[in-house]
Amino acid sequence: MVKITKKNKGHKKSGWDKKSRIKSNLFMLPSILGVLTFFVVPFFVVIYYSVIDNVVSKKFVFLDNFINVLKNEAFKKAAFNTMRFTFIAVPLAVILSMLLASLMMENIPFKSQFRTLFLTPLMVPVASVVLIFQVLFHYNGVVNDFIRIFGVDKIDWFKSKYAPVVIVILFLWKNLGYNMILFMAAYSSIPKEIMEVARLDSSSNWQLFWKVKLRYLSPTIMFVTVLSVINSFKVFREVYLLTGDYPYESLYMLQHFMNNTFASLDYQKLSAAAVIMFDVMVIIIGILFVVENRYGKDVEE
Repeated sequence: MVKITKKNKGHKKSGWDKKSRIKSNLFMLPSILGVLTFFVVPFFVVIYYSVIDNVVSKKFVFLDNFINVLKNEAFKKAAFNTMRFTFIAVPLAVILSMLLASLMMENIPFKSQFRTLFLTPLMVPVASVVLIFQVLFHYNGVVNDFIRIFGVDKIDWFKSKYAPVVIVILFLWKNLGYNMILFMAAYSSIPKEIMEVARLDSSSNWQLFWKVKLRYLSPTIMFVTVLSVINSFKVFREVYLLTGDYPYESLYMLQHFMNNTFASLDYQKLSAAAVIMFDVMVIIIGILFVVENRYGKDVEE
């Protein structure tokens, strides 16, 4: 009869853990290979292209491509329009969705109908959304017919200074519903005991929101903000379907610049612009993480 000692048990457990790790790694291997093939390797290829003069001679030029891109007027215009859109649309998307979620948490009439109304854009394809906005904001569209009632002249919305307003409205209409659901879930997770204690201390609604709710909402605010920033850089899809390759100058986005550069086969300029865009995104998201960590750290602890 073999006596099983604690040492033997340890060896048996260690061997089992090793086999489990090997099996886990084998299951993860296809995903790791996919990420390496379609994300990591192309990313380093883009960095390589951004520091050579062309794909034929492959001469190392270091920062020359970046300097040329930063001096390019089309890139400056695209970067300015994209950043302006982001700094206008993202705060509106976060604040409005947070206010809508707060409203939906109250006992208001037709709450289910309002919730469905805001979630409907999530089920509509982008092409259909664009078609709706083309009908609304066409020169002979519904919006111009409406404003003419008040004696306002028709506006060519997609070829005027008001064009970014249309895109901001489209962005908000498309994204508010999803953000609202995220904030509603965050509101539901706030401990009721803390809310009751704050009310017993005669806290006003503003103090209740600023001192309690906002602190517990900070991780969700962070997530929604990052998600909105990423979506704001992808708004080119809607702009392209509305206006094509060369829209009115106030709608010329970074993706327009990249698409047109790709069409001219200028891979070095395209790669340099992509790396610059990546760096800006990392900086913005990094700042958001630092702010959220400082503000919401006490709640997490």
